Amino acid sequence: MTGTTTPAPGAAKPTHVRRGVPVRTPHQAAKAGGGRLGGPLAALPWALPAFAFVGVLLVYPFFRSVYGSFFEENGFTSSFTGLDNYTRLADDPIFGRSLLNTLMWVAGTLLLPVLAGLLIAVATHRMRFGGIAQLVIVLPFAISGAATAVLWNFMLTSEGAVNQVLRGVGLDSWAQPWLLEWPQNTLSMIVASTWQATGLNVVLFAIGLRAIPRETVEAAELDGASGWRMFRYVTLPQLRAVTVVVVGMAIVNSLKAFDMIWILTKGGPARSSETLALSMYRETFRLFHVGYGSAIALVLSVIVVASSWMYLRRQMPDVSGTAAQS
Repeated sequence: MTGTTTPAPGAAKPTHVRRGVPVRTPHQAAKAGGGRLGGPLAALPWALPAFAFVGVLLVYPFFRSVYGSFFEENGFTSSFTGLDNYTRLADDPIFGRSLLNTLMWVAGTLLLPVLAGLLIAVATHRMRFGGIAQLVIVLPFAISGAATAVLWNFMLTSEGAVNQVLRGVGLDSWAQPWLLEWPQNTLSMIVASTWQATGLNVVLFAIGLRAIPRETVEAAELDGASGWRMFRYVTLPQLRAVTVVVVGMAIVNSLKAFDMIWILTKGGPARSSETLALSMYRETFRLFHVGYGSAIALVLSVIVVASSWMYLRRQMPDVSGTAAQS
């Protein structure tokens, strides 16, 4: 006869019986397992290498920069200066110009590549051969920042392609040394960065457009929506999640812009086109003011983290509220 088994006298009775085989409860299984990790802690050994990697490459350098910002290097020795490096920031006109240039990069990156990427993606979404047009616009993104800077250096020098075209069409008064005077040197580099960065935004927005349910668009068309109304009340709200990602990436990338500026102007002339990232590099690795460079790095890190956090919190209140309730 099958079904149940009779336990021996004095033996622990199994809680469940299935097809004649005793099945232990989770508590009994954990006890029999010799105290091995289970539940949420089961993945801890697998996550430790990632934690160590992040700690070595991110956490330790950050706290080392914070510590170093209270000292100043003097050859092979260092002396404690307290908050002197931060006081120097407030009185340094170069730091003020770097901060202004960084804000210009943020504003230019949000207004040009993000807006251009959105408009191009929407314009080519249902266009015949729209995929080919998007591919042509995406191609500059495949070029490295250094190669892009070399190309635009050929175009923006005093005798470069831009000035030659302007002179060729009779606009001699428009020709100027684009990289030798502020603020047009910063604005010119923002345009060069826009030429490269727009392609990625087109790809992301195109993916978001393809994810919009067809039923939603058809329902809006039946209600008479078209053109601007369709874009304003249907397309743009549906692209909110993609827009959050695109704008967040644009803010972070603009705050740490470096390679294009270094190749085109090296922060000149007279350090007029430097951003915070470039000032940090020059002070630390060129002028060997390690403490002062660490202070600039900390200010830049605070700006990046604070701006990203405030933007994400403002754009995703529902997500943060759900997480808080759970």
